[in-house]
Amino acid sequence: MKTATAVVAIVAVGTFAATTALPAHSEPGDNVLVQGEFSLAPQTLLPAAPSDSLLPAASSDSLLPAAPSDDPLHLPGVQPTPPPPGLPTTPPSADAAFPSGPSQAPKCSGVTIKPGQDAAKIVDEAPTGTTFCFTAGWHRITQTIHPKADQVLASDQGAVLTGSVPLTKWTASNGDWVTTGVLPPAYSQTGQCEDNVANICYLREQVFLNSKHLTRVASRDKVAPGTFYADYAANAVYLGDNPSGRSVEMSKTETAIQSTAGGVIVRGLTIEHFATPPQGGAVVLGLGWRVIANDIRWNHAVGVMLVNADGAVLEKNFIHSNGQLGIGQYSTLKGTISANEVSYNNTDGFWIADWESGGIKTTWSSGGWVTGNLIKLNRGVGLWSDAYDDGRTFNANQIVDNAADGIRYEIGRNGVIEKNAISGNGLGTGRGSGTSLWDGGGINVNTSSNVQVRDNVVADNVNGISIQSRTRGSGPWGLNVLRDIVVSGNQVTMRGGTTATGMVQNAGAAIPLGEVTLDKNTYVLDSLTADRFQKTGEWYSAQEWRKTGQDTTSTFTTRRSTN
Repeated sequence: MKTATAVVAIVAVGTFAATTALPAHSEPGDNVLVQGEFSLAPQTLLPAAPSDSLLPAASSDSLLPAAPSDDPLHLPGVQPTPPPPGLPTTPPSADAAFPSGPSQAPKCSGVTIKPGQDAAKIVDEAPTGTTFCFTAGWHRITQTIHPKADQVLASDQGAVLTGSVPLTKWTASNGDWVTTGVLPPAYSQTGQCEDNVANICYLREQVFLNSKHLTRVASRDKVAPGTFYADYAANAVYLGDNPSGRSVEMSKTETAIQSTAGGVIVRGLTIEHFATPPQGGAVVLGLGWRVIANDIRWNHAVGVMLVNADGAVLEKNFIHSNGQLGIGQYSTLKGTISANEVSYNNTDGFWIADWESGGIKTTWSSGGWVTGNLIKLNRGVGLWSDAYDDGRTFNANQIVDNAADGIRYEIGRNGVIEKNAISGNGLGTGRGSGTSLWDGGGINVNTSSNVQVRDNVVADNVNGISIQSRTRGSGPWGLNVLRDIVVSGNQVTMRGGTTATGMVQNAGAAIPLGEVTLDKNTYVLDSLTADRFQKTGEWYSAQEWRKTGQDTTSTFTTRRSTN
């Protein structure tokens, strides 16, 4: 047992505000850190050797057997909400093409909308329940489409709804190229940027050169090939590449689709290049919406937001390469986020470690499921519940190679995190990142109560499972505290560096005895004598960890499991 170095952590808490706020074929994720090499296919554990005592630690390929027990672990308190019929129960395969996007949409029959027509006007003038079929091609959306109740916006022909405008009048200027008169008036800063000196992530306009996303720079002297600079005072855009003979597009319209009407269906569309404000979605779901089989990409902030979207379903969409976050959810009862691929999000430099960037984030929501999604290579947290989520179930997701935590459950209660496959997360670098249990892991439970973490495969993340107790003030349920956390039936691989599983607490947030239970897990370690477990500042080997009262019937092994 060794004492860990003291760590002081300051975490910025962000919550979603209820904002109302040329196909890109370049390779996504060029600036995303790709870490880890562990297959996430469902795994079969090697059997433990029959024994009632610990095998000698010197036997590096030995199992520390679990105490004999055939009874299932009966857990008091929260139980998972039964999922609706048809939702996944196992993670998607890492090897198969993930079935998402417009190819999954059915045929469309209804009122035709062609490129060049005013889609918002056509939809506004039609009665409730009308189905609209967008034909192939680019549909420039210059004002938000506000569907009526039970209307359907769809395509089976590869229609692209774009919020961008072409920039065509360029002049050479001291090695760069400039166009004027295309920017909106300057607007105030919102959001948290990875670069908190330049602080430009909040600026909404993106520029695409031959459909390739260009990087925004903070000043004219930083302009270089592959970049652009927007001077709002001079109303000028500077480009580092010669635009002659090339397509240049700039995102302009704020939101593609949003209304307060219920029962809307959106399917089979590609939705891109919307100048969404931080925490704002290109598509904003409402009550009972079904948004299915779309490609939602290259929008400045959030691809899709569920806002007061009780009973809404977001399913089989390919949501990628958005500037801040793939999916956000706020104040929603029993929403379903299922079978989506959510990847390569946070392209515009939002704060990776601790703001609303990355894959999926939900807040102030009750019940419902995030299930069967592929969440990979996002520059931030893979799947994050924050600020007073209640009764949320995260199950059967594959969460791989995200820069921060795989799953973070923060300041919530009554959560179930089960049957997820989580690998290679938390290995990004940047402001606020690190490797201690304070910095998170494959699964991070932070100052929440009555949370079950069970039957997950957690492999080769920055840490295994991190349980954090922090002083986080009070909220609608009273004082925010860490209570009733049960971690059972998980397979956790920790084989190098400082990776660990365990608990940390800060001053004023001591964890009472018995409030955190880890048991019936299987740990795959580099060595049975390595310090891979931590409890409030003290490090332990496997054998020492058992003596603390944790994982007394768990299995510890140095053998890799078989796929």
